[in-house]
Amino acid sequence: MKLISKILVAFTVLITWTMHAQIKNTKTEIIKIYGSCDICKGMIEKAGNLKKTAAVSWNKDTQMATLTYDAQTTNQDEILKRIALAGFDSEKFLAPDDIYAALPECCHYTRELKPVAKNKDAGMNMTTDHNGHDHSKMVQAETTPVQNMSPLTPVFDTYFAIKNALVKTDAGAASATATKLLAAIKTIEMTKLSPEEHMVWMKVTKDLIANTEKIASARDISKQRETFALLAKSIYDLAKISPYNTPIYYQHCPMFNNGKGADWLSLENEIKNPFFGSKMITCGSTVETIDNK
Repeated sequence: MKLISKILVAFTVLITWTMHAQIKNTKTEIIKIYGSCDICKGMIEKAGNLKKTAAVSWNKDTQMATLTYDAQTTNQDEILKRIALAGFDSEKFLAPDDIYAALPECCHYTRELKPVAKNKDAGMNMTTDHNGHDHSKMVQAETTPVQNMSPLTPVFDTYFAIKNALVKTDAGAASATATKLLAAIKTIEMTKLSPEEHMVWMKVTKDLIANTEKIASARDISKQRETFALLAKSIYDLAKISPYNTPIYYQHCPMFNNGKGADWLSLENEIKNPFFGSKMITCGSTVETIDNK
């Protein structure tokens, strides 16, 4: 087994060296990524590497990773996000709990950066003892609506604007507003999200961006509505764990998609169907009220 492990490490080093040689506009950074064994090394480097764009070399003894990447086409955050989605924490991005749990047993490193659970009486306390860092400024009190406002609020606001455009069967407005949603998504700072928001955001961001881009580029209202049904899934997951200043109504249309049905979120309990507009404006019902004020 030791021989096989050494061979795998040597092969990984060779691949990484080759990728380094192919990368242009190189920028190199060193950052700590948590892991525990040679299997972790292979998974971390595989997740971070991107042909001709990024190469990652991770040391299991120091847990330090060397990131080399084309600074004109990617950045540190994008590399660390991919590694987090493979199950490995860094100081900037935490792996989703279910992905960490699914790692091989030998890869279950100590999660030193795992934030403490939310305390309903004291608010959100992100203070941890890792490396002696003081995160007391990240404590979010729950005493006023302003303090409890989520960084994701602009994402929700713009989503509802897309919904309203589809209710009016206005493809142009839906496309333009989806472009604004893309801009809102790009402004989200992960470090300002609560632990719960952080985990869900990591899971849904890829689909959220892909579906928003499709609505923005589409000119056919029927295509926009099909994609809007997919977009709602990501927004629903975020709405379940993120505070918003008013109740959100999760609504269902049983007739859309040839009777398969589709869901959407609204700020109004009154049904205004975005999948049919004026043709079937009241088709549907509220199936859940989300109130995270």
